[in-house]
Amino acid sequence: MKIVVTGAAGFIGSNIIRGLNARGISDIIAVDDLTEGDKFRNIADLHISDYQDHHGFYERFARGDFGAVEAVFHEGACSDTMESNGRFMMDNNYGVSCQLFEACQARGTRMLYASSAATYGGSDTFREEPACEQPLNVYGYSKLLFDQRLRRLVGLHFENAKHQVVGFRYFNVYGPREQHKGRMASVAFHQHHQFRQEGRVKLFAEYGGYGPGEQQRDFVFIDDVVAVNLWFFDHPERSGLFNLGSGRAQPFNDVALSVVNAERAVRSEAALTLAQAVQADLIAYIPFPDALRGKYQCYTQADLRALRAAGCEHEFADVSTGVTQYMATLAQR
Repeated sequence: MKIVVTGAAGFIGSNIIRGLNARGISDIIAVDDLTEGDKFRNIADLHISDYQDHHGFYERFARGDFGAVEAVFHEGACSDTMESNGRFMMDNNYGVSCQLFEACQARGTRMLYASSAATYGGSDTFREEPACEQPLNVYGYSKLLFDQRLRRLVGLHFENAKHQVVGFRYFNVYGPREQHKGRMASVAFHQHHQFRQEGRVKLFAEYGGYGPGEQQRDFVFIDDVVAVNLWFFDHPERSGLFNLGSGRAQPFNDVALSVVNAERAVRSEAALTLAQAVQADLIAYIPFPDALRGKYQCYTQADLRALRAAGCEHEFADVSTGVTQYMATLAQR
């Protein structure tokens, strides 16, 4: 069974390969751009059968140069929500995805791809419906436009696709193998390094009607993201567009406190409450940056009804469980 993973050296792509390897699947073509060479570390300990640079891969795949491919996990994209080059974003996220979808349908290959919760943007409702989609940046729009194209081509729920097509609207994913992402790495990753370097964690103060650190996001652990991807891989009869979050909105304070207490546990120090951590200056609040005003989601929570209706009953980790496990992994490095 041959599999393609695009964005293979990235955060989610490399973890999907890890999940496939755990099942004994190693005939995997890893597709990426290693101009940023240090990303190789994400796949150095994984088992693949080939590596292909993303330049030229999509044309070759459409021609059939790689033979029969069971499925493509399409994670390759520019995920920088602050990127302002709209032409680059649309070519990279929309154009390439359109090309790949057409090739997959023509060649009988299943396609499981990364959409994004950024498609919801300014909405306060997070259902996979057009009325809820209000992207705040060109990244969110590039993802939404591809979802919309598929709706036009194969139906609102992708029900008319000849071969399985599944889109995942990822919420705030965190976990191992994200170290290359720089400013786009998760809050938990940055807070770990802040605490190690400065002895405290910084959060945004009041904004959007929320108190200090009380803005809420749906934080989802990478192992859960991989598990849901592989559930749909195991169910080729299921197509559609699905939220992939925990279904649980939690404040940034919860993440910060989990990071602080995980770091304290390493030192055999007792866990603290939020109030105690703030009083001890282990959690501090900084003014909300002007550059993010009007472009920031203060609240997200995945509506999981469509996922559950499809039959996926995976149970997601809460912040305390997932972040604690993640911090243990980082502490080993």
